[in-house]
Amino acid sequence: MDTFPLDLSASPTEEALGAFLEGIQGKAESLGHGQLVSISIESKALDPLAVLESIYEPGELHFYMERRSDGLALAGAEEALALKAKEGNRFENAREFIEDTLANASAVGDSSLPFFGPHFFCGFTFFEEREEGSPFEPATVFVPKWQVSMVSGKCVATANAYIDGGSDIDSIKKRIWNANTKFNTFDYRPNGARQEEADRPKWHVEGDERGNSDDAFIEAVGQALTEIREGAFEKIVLARSKNFRANQEFHPLEILNGLREQYPDCYAFSFANGEGQSFIGASPERLAKLEGNVLKVDALAGSAPRGSTATEDARLGSQLLSSEKDQREHQVVVDSIRRRLHNLGIEAAISGRPVLKRLSNVQHLYNEISADVSENLDVVQLLKELHPSPAVGGSPRSAACQRIKHYENFDRGLYAGPIGWVNSSFEGEFLVGIRSALVDEDLASLYAGVGIVKGSVPENEAVETDLKFRALLESLL
Repeated sequence: MDTFPLDLSASPTEEALGAFLEGIQGKAESLGHGQLVSISIESKALDPLAVLESIYEPGELHFYMERRSDGLALAGAEEALALKAKEGNRFENAREFIEDTLANASAVGDSSLPFFGPHFFCGFTFFEEREEGSPFEPATVFVPKWQVSMVSGKCVATANAYIDGGSDIDSIKKRIWNANTKFNTFDYRPNGARQEEADRPKWHVEGDERGNSDDAFIEAVGQALTEIREGAFEKIVLARSKNFRANQEFHPLEILNGLREQYPDCYAFSFANGEGQSFIGASPERLAKLEGNVLKVDALAGSAPRGSTATEDARLGSQLLSSEKDQREHQVVVDSIRRRLHNLGIEAAISGRPVLKRLSNVQHLYNEISADVSENLDVVQLLKELHPSPAVGGSPRSAACQRIKHYENFDRGLYAGPIGWVNSSFEGEFLVGIRSALVDEDLASLYAGVGIVKGSVPENEAVETDLKFRALLESLL
């Protein structure tokens, strides 16, 4: 990728921008290959979610990721370039798409800015093969036409454009110039098609078990425990899905705003397929973060509710820390992650004994796993080895995942899949798409899962899924 120091926030004119883009078009024509141009500027402080909400269109791809406790928020929308891999070798296909794009890319601006240059926003479904009726392909990777990032108070806006011999340079120039102006004078006015809050009726939501009632789920857990006793696998993660329909369309980004407020220590996220469906949630689990040569992975398992008083909360947390069943479940996750990293020649360090990760309505056992990674490994290669994590699939991975489809009566789609971003250095950060919902006009399909190991009690596991459903349902209402 070529880098140029042109700074639109300083003195360049619209004409100078046009001349630069014409030069890129000439390069595309001489090479016989289209070129990606990425122009990044430091902007005034913006709320990336508010920016995304102001121009939200159901028919466009979009990506959003925020973790308030880390001071990170990142949004991107509309497609400059995209890959939708339908079958087989999806991580390799994604990596090749990113490599080919970067080989024909030019990044403009101050390269020291956070989230400088093109970023590739990625959503991978849980299963590698496409599930019938799924609104998402096994891999969706796209470069947005625009992106806004906020990192520790510094805001960077990026405009991306794909240019070939047939591109209308004047149109691209005006779009980029107008975007630069908009980002620096943004007034947070909502999309004109949206209703004001006072004019919108409250949602009336009706539930649909999708054939997965408490009794049916309890029976499935009991059958899985029989397989565990017979040695088929050590752990399996079983999920449920419930449909909720409103008397009007849901607004996914408004739901997301509630989730980020309620769960600042989670990843608030949204990934839209450009066909009207958005997958949103507040995930407590990081699958992988690669920055430089430092890798961080979350090991998360075991659950308990929060208490209504400090004493009750401490008691529930203490019970979780001393629970043999939950400690066993958590250790399966830790051991599996270490084993998978070892397969890549990575020796991981574990952050001591499990501690409590406390969210507003639930608490988990948690360890951070970290490692130094050699330069010949990138975040996409790490994803291929780490997904699905034992926290959302099971162990052994192949045996457990083969049985998930037997027990579940719905398509997982992006549920429990990797969602995140990759930069031009093949660094990146990916969350696990749990505590999530698929929003499609007036229909919201909620997902919740639990890990089943020796010692699990079917009735307790059903209660745990209801606890996880409740967090999302509260944000819908």
